[in-house]
Amino acid sequence: MRLLQELFTTDVGLFSAVGIAFMLGMGVFFLRLFLRNDAPAAAQDAPHKR
Repeated sequence: MRLLQELFTTDVGLFSAVGIAFMLGMGVFFLRLFLRNDAPAAAQDAPHKR
């Protein structure tokens, strides 16, 4: 419990929480971006493999 209190009440903890949230958000954004942009290429290649 002390760890969570320190994470959300101190300056260093808040910067860490914001940094972690930002990195996770970037990961989700790029994962969706890459999967969405790769889907049309995979759909075009599929009929040619038969």
